[in-house]
Amino acid sequence: MDKILVLYYSSSGTTRQLAKLIARGIEEQGLEAIIRTVPRISANTEASENSIPDSGDCYATQQELCDCIGLAVGSPTRFGNMAAPLKYFIDQTSDLWMNGKLAGKPVTFFSSSSSLHGGQESTLLTMMIPFLHHGMLVSGIPYSETALLHTETGGTPYGVTHWAGSENNNPISDVEKKLAIAQGKRLAQLAIKLK
Repeated sequence: MDKILVLYYSSSGTTRQLAKLIARGIEEQGLEAIIRTVPRISANTEASENSIPDSGDCYATQQELCDCIGLAVGSPTRFGNMAAPLKYFIDQTSDLWMNGKLAGKPVTFFSSSSSLHGGQESTLLTMMIPFLHHGMLVSGIPYSETALLHTETGGTPYGVTHWAGSENNNPISDVEKKLAIAQGKRLAQLAIKLK
């Protein structure tokens, strides 16, 4: 079965929840969604994570990037940009870039932030840049997804977002759920067409 990789980093769990909703949309289109995360990084350069996480989703491998027919990438917002652990993982993919291993595959993005105006859209836009260098085909959410017209928390044409609140306790809204599932479906449909 063809696979789509849902790659994310999450510190409070809300980006992980979005990843699961996107995966649901992918699987509704008959593809297998592989959900993976990346290890935390430390300011102490001698500290390192175990190669297998103590709990949660497994860590992504570069081989999984090569093997997937599409990719969804998610990160919490950090000063209007993706979180350092995800950026660190992506920075290690130069060999894939040099060999064009990701070129021509569709990719989509999602994010969450604790403040309503915390840079969700700039995070999505800056996450796109390395994957454009890889030659991937960026997909967002079109306004034909009418939930975009009704969102009062998160959700953009660049990808689904979630406003978690300053205590990270805002639940994912029904509109955000609809957008995440729709984004997963759209990615799967594009991947099937492009394959």
